[in-house]
Order: sequence, then C-alpha cells, then structure tokens
Amino acid sequence: MERRDLLRAAGPAAVAGLAGCLGGGSADTDYDVGMSAKAFRPVRIAVEPGTTVRWLNTSKQGHSVTAYEDDIPDDADYFASGGFDTEQAARDNWGSSSGGTMYEGQEFTHTFEVLGEYPYFCIPHERAGMVGTVVVTENPETVTSGE
Repeated sequence: MERRDLLRAAGPAAVAGLAGCLGGGSADTDYDVGMSAKAFRPVRIAVEPGTTVRWLNTSKQGHSVTAYEDDIPDDADYFASGGFDTEQAARDNWGSSSGGTMYEGQEFTHTFEVLGEYPYFCIPHERAGMVGTVVVTENPETVTSGE
C-alpha cells in the first residue's frame, strides 16, 4: 500500500505519527511542508519551475496557506487554501465555512511556474510568526533551506 493511501485509510491518527517526516518531497515523505502549532516546517523550500508543493496540516490547530499577494512575482498565480483569488478575500473569509481553514490531516497544493520568491503565512498565526517562503529557481540545491 502506498504511504498516501495508508494515510487516507488511517486518517489523522496516522498523520500525527508521521509529524516528524518533514522535508522536501523526497520518496521518504508524503508532503513538502508540514504545519506545527505555530510554524511551517521547513520554513523555506526551493523547487524548480513546474513543481507542485504540498502542504499538510500535521498539528491539531486550524491553519491556512496564504500568499502575500504584493510580494509574489508579478506574473505568478496567487495561491491560498480555500481557493481565494486575493489575499484580502482570504483574510475576509477566515473563520467562515469557506475560509480556507485546513484542519489536522488536510492538505493544500499549488504548482509554481514562475521563477522567484513566494512568501506566505497562516492567517490565524501570522502574528506569532507562522510564515514561510517557496523559492522557485532553476537550481534548487543552491538555495539554503529553512528549518
């Protein structure tokens, strides 16, 4: 059975057991960025253009993945859990039934096509410093990852 199939079958309990499996999407992990109580892990990742990054909520708290709209590359697609088209829409809808809240075991994905840096944050934990960055580069191994 594939790891992702196992997680779907076992549910959030299995995710909690894998909370230490944070990393860069290698064959040993089932996601690229995990979410602890108030941090993204890793804080910074580097990927090549065309890569789909997968965030997984590995904590018991509700989180969001919300791009800082004014800070992403000009030609890039905006991204936010909940499918919002703007940062303001994501902020305005936080806490509503369509607010983009990711609960334990839920995931969000986005494909990055345009070179550059993509800073993002968790709406309810932004003031606590829950921010991260995806760096899209032709040479991801040359970019220092955050922990």
